[in-house]
Formats: sequence, structure tokens, C-alpha cells
Amino acid sequence: MTTDDAAFTPWPENLASRYRDAGLWSGRTLGDVLRATAAARPGHLAVVDERTAWTYADLDAAVDRLAAGLVTLGVSPGDRIMLALPNRAEYVQTFFAVFRAGALPVFCLPAHRRAELTALAEASGAIALITVDTHDGFDHAALAREVAAASPAMRDVVLLPVTGEPVREAVDFAALADGPTPETLPEVAASSVAFLQLSGGSTGIPKLIPRTHDDYLYSVVRSNEICGVTGDTVYLATLPAAHNFPMSSPGILGTIAAGGTVALTLSPAPSAAFAMIEKARVTTTGLVPPLARLWTESAEAGTDADLSSLDTVLVGGARCPDELAARIGPALGARLQQVFGMAEGLVCYTRLDDPDEITLTTQGRPMSEHDEVRVVDDDDNDVPAGAEGNLITQGPYTIRGYYRNAAANARSFTADGWYRTGDVVRRDPDGNIVVCGRAVDHINRGGEKVSAEELEEHLLGHPAVRDVVIVGVPDPYLGNRTCAFVLPADPQAPPRAGTLRKFLRERGLATWKLPDTVTVLDTFPETGVGKTSRKDLRTLLTAR
Repeated sequence: MTTDDAAFTPWPENLASRYRDAGLWSGRTLGDVLRATAAARPGHLAVVDERTAWTYADLDAAVDRLAAGLVTLGVSPGDRIMLALPNRAEYVQTFFAVFRAGALPVFCLPAHRRAELTALAEASGAIALITVDTHDGFDHAALAREVAAASPAMRDVVLLPVTGEPVREAVDFAALADGPTPETLPEVAASSVAFLQLSGGSTGIPKLIPRTHDDYLYSVVRSNEICGVTGDTVYLATLPAAHNFPMSSPGILGTIAAGGTVALTLSPAPSAAFAMIEKARVTTTGLVPPLARLWTESAEAGTDADLSSLDTVLVGGARCPDELAARIGPALGARLQQVFGMAEGLVCYTRLDDPDEITLTTQGRPMSEHDEVRVVDDDDNDVPAGAEGNLITQGPYTIRGYYRNAAANARSFTADGWYRTGDVVRRDPDGNIVVCGRAVDHINRGGEKVSAEELEEHLLGHPAVRDVVIVGVPDPYLGNRTCAFVLPADPQAPPRAGTLRKFLRERGLATWKLPDTVTVLDTFPETGVGKTSRKDLRTLLTAR
């Protein structure tokens, strides 16, 4: 099954021609990037994790063998293959192998469970799921079989064995990747869709983001220029590698494009991450604000780990509080670089030579002179300079539409193709962006997006819940906490928080989507027009 024209919204030809003529779209694929680096630096260390170290020659050959195994398995150009792997060296091998087989990785998270994976399988039409047999005490093999059984298009489950036990009722990853180096692999067009990433969750069809080789590689190369990534860079991927931030800002792909070294940790906790910084002499990493706070506090309390190699810490995924931004550099002995972006495209950075008043208090400015940005009111009229408004954008690496999702496209894109980011921002006179909040009701919890609507729909399925409203409230560690306000079906027998969380787990929701607090009320406060007032509910939580 190949991607069809309706699945991907291309750039208008006048813009596409401009980007090609300017050399922004180079005509290279992501698979080409690894091939070129392996030819230039075959003996240089490419990837290292807790148990594996591969040179570029090792990685390139391993990718070819796995790509050949996928083709032998029946994978065809345009097929979608879901990846739900933790931060291991095999993750890098796998997504490059899927590229070279001409297929499209669908980037899932190890924390995704049945509800998310089956919805993603349906939305993408994936023909296979590649995951581990077990990770962090969870049986991913059993989950994968459940997803495959519920997904008519899915033919294969491929398991990476990490326990040493033989793989049953699935394709063995090691055997698949142990074939001969292929003589030929499918030709891949740089203008074609390279992969599908997941946007913020909602009920119904997930929003899948189609990125082409051309547009994504431009984003990677430009990020390298802004962030000073070179062949001497050692980048630590400690956030889940499927996210856009650790993938490309500058991330795993940026480091490989520059010929540096990618280090990965299964856990982002300071104990694991600091040990890898010392072991691999890490120079650069990316963190979300809650994790940056944890690292900062750990370093301030004192650590025996040698962090002296660390040069730059990028912080993004959510607004970094100014007070935290001021502490990160001194605590970790590194420069802070703020990042604000989205998997749909636009990425902003503070620059490495920006003064503190910009680095510590803004989220930077667009990385490309070809990024077009507007701050508008609810009627799409530009607001005065310095005023808050809705951020909309278009450019050479910002998508023009989601994958097979006309309803989301109608909501998220203007009639002429500008992307509505959902962020409320203001811009200073130099073009630096300050993020003020979200226009849409998604809760950014520790860098993961929780849809209030999705969570409410699930909780309304519990017999003890008559009505429910989900709100996010600020939290110094998570950025926001997810709070459920519940009207009980029987006021004499209100549901307990633990009962509701267990119910949501049984429904297959990822752990990060579970409410942090549950509050039972007799009635919801209302606005002047009779709608439930989420603002008053947040005020109630703050008062308590």
C-alpha cells in the first residue's frame, strides 16, 4: 500500500520552486545523509548506549542489513511501519533502515498503550509494528499482539528481544537484521513523505504529521548551523527519541548529518544521564523544562559525575520559566539555548551569542529567513507589535496539512495554507518570541500533550461519573498538572482517584494522560453564558 495524493498536502508550486531555487531543498534523502557520513568518517563513533557502540561503518552496514530484511519480509515503498522503541542504538538503526526500504516510519512512543497504538495503526494504515519484548517492566510483546489483532492492515509484529528469551508469535528483530548486505534497495525521492510524526492527541483520528525528506533535512541542516553542531559534537538523546525535539533540533539526525556521536539513555533521570555524560563526554543535549529543573536541582545539590564536557543545554517542548532558565547554566556548567517549535514545522532558537536578557526570557526567533510568521487576533488580523495573539506560520519545513485528516486540516490551517500553531505569543522588536499560553485546550504535561477532550470522553465511560471537566494548572516540575473535576453519578458513592486511574489504564491510555488529581464537586461553576468555567475551576485548585 502506498501513500496516496489525498494523504499529503504539497507546498504550492510557487513556494516549492522558491525553496528549490534557493537551495533549501537539496534533493537528498535522510538515508543519503547517513551514507555520506559513513563514507566520510567510517571509523568515527556514531552511536553509543549503555551496551552498544557502533562506528559509522558499523551503523551503515547494520542499517542496510535490516533494510534488506524488511524488503524480504514484504515491505514495499510507501508502506507505513510503526516504531515503538526505547532509546537504544537499535532505534537509530531501525528508522534509517525503514527509510532505505522506502517505507515510512510512524513514530510512536514506548509509553503508548493499546488505545493510542490501535488509533495510530488505523489512521496510518500501518502494515507492521516494531517494538521491544519488554521495557521498564511492561510487556510490550503482548501489547503489540493485541494491537495487531485489532488492526486489519497490520501483517507483522517485529520484536527486539532485550530479555534474552526467544521471540514467539512474532518476527525476531535480530534474525531480520542478520541477513546479507543488499546489492540494491528501492529508490526514494527526496520530495516524498519520509515519515509520520504524532501531533497533540484528540478524540477520533490522531493527527499524523507527514514530513518529506527535503523539508526535514533542511530543518536539520539549519538547526546545525544555529546550534554549532560539528563532527566533534556528542549529542545525548535522553528524551524519548521519537519526539521531534531530540530527533532534529538539532538532535540525532543533526548530529549524524555533521558526523558527530549520538549517545542514548533509557532513562532521563540524573543518575543515568549524568553517568552517560561522563562516559561519552557529551557536549550537547536537549531537555524539557521539568527535566531541566530535575537536573538543575540534582547538580545544585552536588554530583560526583564529571559534567565538564557539557557545553550546551537546549530547553524546549514547553515554556521554560525565567527563574529556571537563570539557574540551568550555572548549575550544569553549560550554555542555555532555548527552543520553541513544533513537529508540524516552525522552530525558533535563541542564538548562542544572544545576551542573557534574550536567552533567559524569550523562546528565540525563527531559525530560517524563509520562515513566515504572523501574530493575529481571532479573526486573523495582525495584532500590534508587542501585543499577544495567535501564532500562524508557513515556510520551507512547515507542513501544509495533516495526513488523511480533512477535519483537522480545516481547523488547523488557513484557507491559503498557513498553519495555526495554537500558541498565544508576543514578539519583541527584534522578532524574539515569548510564549504566553495555548489557545486550544491541550495540557502540556512534562512535554507531553494531554487532550482534555480525549480524557473527558474516557472518564465519561465510567458508571460512577456523571460529568467531568479536565483542566491544566501550572506546576513547577511538570509545567502543568492534569486535574479532573468530577460530578458523581451517586453523590453518596463518589469515585476514588485510584479507581478512575485504574479504569483509564484498563482502557489502554498512556500513563502521562492519567489525571494527577481528582476533585469531586456538586456542580461546575459557569460563565455568564452558561458554559462551564474552566478558569474558575483553575482558581478553585489554586485556592486549595
